Amino acid sequence: MYNNWGNILIIVDNIDITIKPESVVFLYYNHFNKKVMQVQWEGVMPAVTTKFNEDDTLDLIMFRKNIKAQLKAGVSGIILGGTLGEASTLTDDEKRILIQETVNIVDGKVPVIINIAEQSTKDAILAAQRAKEYGASGLMMLPPMRYKATDRETVVYFKEVAKSTDLPIMIYNNPVDYKIEVTLDMFEELLEECDNIKAVKESTRDISNITRIRNRFGNRLKVLCGVDTLALESILMGADGWVAGLVCAFPAETVAIHELVKAGRVSEAIEIYRWFLPLLELDISPQLVQNIKLAEVGTGIGTEIVRAPRLPLHGVERARVLNIIEEGLRTRPLLPDYMAISQTI
Repeated sequence: MYNNWGNILIIVDNIDITIKPESVVFLYYNHFNKKVMQVQWEGVMPAVTTKFNEDDTLDLIMFRKNIKAQLKAGVSGIILGGTLGEASTLTDDEKRILIQETVNIVDGKVPVIINIAEQSTKDAILAAQRAKEYGASGLMMLPPMRYKATDRETVVYFKEVAKSTDLPIMIYNNPVDYKIEVTLDMFEELLEECDNIKAVKESTRDISNITRIRNRFGNRLKVLCGVDTLALESILMGADGWVAGLVCAFPAETVAIHELVKAGRVSEAIEIYRWFLPLLELDISPQLVQNIKLAEVGTGIGTEIVRAPRLPLHGVERARVLNIIEEGLRTRPLLPDYMAISQTI
């Protein structure tokens, strides 16, 4: 109840306690330990893998170890529940646990973003609502899954989800793998009505599309490269950041490339990138999850356990991938102090 001065009167064990209304807000957020962060949609954002135990439960110990390695390397956000996160195999409760655990680990240092890849608009809206409840700071959104929606259906789908939440959204535009392209005209319609659509994960494999986006929308739409093997080229053409895959195993090298390019030290970035490319190519494969988890084993920040129907690599293909990883580790470059670079940009 309120007293005569507009303060709130709380009675605890027959003792009157008076507090200001704004304190209730503070106590509420402090109680639930939720820190909602602004998402800048720039820098390196790892699309992290989900760690499992042998009994198919979440391996939160190794998950924590990997997230801490990402933070130490200087990433600017954590993306959960993408393809690399084996999202299609996760239960709603597992997604809740992963969001809440990640929010706890990052402790306000970087935003936590969850991917939405649902089959119906209703389920996507519910997923967005739950994401905010659990403490996520932003959403990455794919077009409707399984059904190949028309342009109009895709736009309406994105609009309805965007209007149901105040969380900022990055549209994942990957017509190569998901067979639906979000065209510039479609983005125009979305941006006119949805202020919280802020960025695009650009995975069309067409580098010139970055320039088209810039020419059409200026800085209204942030652009993050979503293809590891095109990242340096994309940043040079004006991409604001990189949603990365091999960063899961090599966080420092990934962030170093981004920071060096942004600082104009392109030749140094290219040298690291040339070393990195055979590893980055492990990301453009139907077995990208298995490949990258095996790389995480090589760098000591993951396991190769995947959830069925996926199986760990075996035979000739396992030997081939291991050879790439081992060669990368053998020739791993000494990095400049890229963290100091980022502080001066």
